[in-house]
Amino acid sequence: MKSRFAPSPTGYLHIGGARTALFAWAFAKKQQGRFVLRIEDTDAKRSTQESVDAILEGMSWLGLDYDEGPFYQTQRFGRYKAVIQQLLDNGKAYYCECSKQRLDNLRATLMKKGEKAMYDGCCRNKHLTSGVVRFRNPNDGIVSFEDAVKGRILVANKELDDLIIARSDGTPTYNLTVVVDDYDMDISHIIRGDDHINNTPRQINLYQALGWSVPKFAHLPMILGDDGTRLSKRHGAVSVMAYRDAGFLPEVLLNYLVRLGWSHGNQEVFSLDEIVSLFDLKDVNKSPASFNEEKLLWLNQEYIKNYTPEHLVKHLQWHLHQQKIDTSQGADLALVVASLQQRSKTLLEMVAGLKMFYQEFDTFDEKLANKWFKNKVPLEILIKKLSYTNIWKNEQIKTVIKQVCDELEVNFAKVGQPLRLALSGDGNAGNISVVAELMGKETTLKRLGRAIEYEC
Repeated sequence: MKSRFAPSPTGYLHIGGARTALFAWAFAKKQQGRFVLRIEDTDAKRSTQESVDAILEGMSWLGLDYDEGPFYQTQRFGRYKAVIQQLLDNGKAYYCECSKQRLDNLRATLMKKGEKAMYDGCCRNKHLTSGVVRFRNPNDGIVSFEDAVKGRILVANKELDDLIIARSDGTPTYNLTVVVDDYDMDISHIIRGDDHINNTPRQINLYQALGWSVPKFAHLPMILGDDGTRLSKRHGAVSVMAYRDAGFLPEVLLNYLVRLGWSHGNQEVFSLDEIVSLFDLKDVNKSPASFNEEKLLWLNQEYIKNYTPEHLVKHLQWHLHQQKIDTSQGADLALVVASLQQRSKTLLEMVAGLKMFYQEFDTFDEKLANKWFKNKVPLEILIKKLSYTNIWKNEQIKTVIKQVCDELEVNFAKVGQPLRLALSGDGNAGNISVVAELMGKETTLKRLGRAIEYEC
């Protein structure tokens, strides 16, 4: 068994492509087969190295390892040329010199009649020696195949025209290259989006014209936005790496993507190993799936809550590097992460929460400072009592805060909030006694001193 993912490098790796890659990858792993990555870069005008890099980076971040590849179609032009010549020699293809104007007029005439716009075979029997090369599609009969998702599909050959398999400059087209590649690479199962389903009968005819065995096909339902229209940029981030940048875990995106069109009972959360062991094409839905950003965010938060701090630390490294946060000095990063897990929906939120442990801030939030720093007494008593605290632990710090509240006969907010603002700069901190413990006595006292000196 062998499957493949064959993106065109004309943009980033988008959500739909990642879902296709995941299904093809999971199928190959489940069958103990091989998974191939092929870059379909024959569109020279639109293909870019930047897009190739984005695809490879996306696959790496998601952990979708490939057994073969990446292969590049631009390195296989000699092979395509030989197959095109073989089809010409066998009378299975022919040259066509129809002008664009003629084809446009033909299209307009057919559409005016309410007929399907398709090539009329004008050059089929002219025995030309130049122009584009068209495949001589059978006129009669039916193309029949069993789609692993859609079921039995039948298409009459009279509904298919003679598609172009080589442009006038000799470069091959998609339908030719994909057939040659899948045959040469021994692809047994072609798993792709259902936007390709109209190409399948044409490709099957090419396989048969070349005397090659036809692989199995599985066409996945499209992904819709929550408004029922096809997923696009206006629904939010559709680039895989945009989700990394936004602080999502790769396992979360994989878990969410596998549920877009596939299910296993009512189970919502799957490990990567479970995806491999449970995945089956027969469980893929025929109808489109809806992408919901809120559900994805909920799932991300659940993963963050339940992962070990050490695992999250690994995923945080990229974000810490991007924001130039050095955690080598100061609180133990795993302990800080543990303190933030229950209140962080994304890794970006977690990074925002841990900055105060490793970076100094320039000033305090003015509005909050005017509210909580006008009365310096709570801060002055706090700094005095905390400076005499020998055991710098959560419980001891909490006790000191309570003592100050009792002494001033005020509620916790009158002491805890000024302390929270003093330590964080923006008032955004969790359990304040835990924060103070992790921050350390020296830094805590230093920041309390700054708060006392702040002029409201």
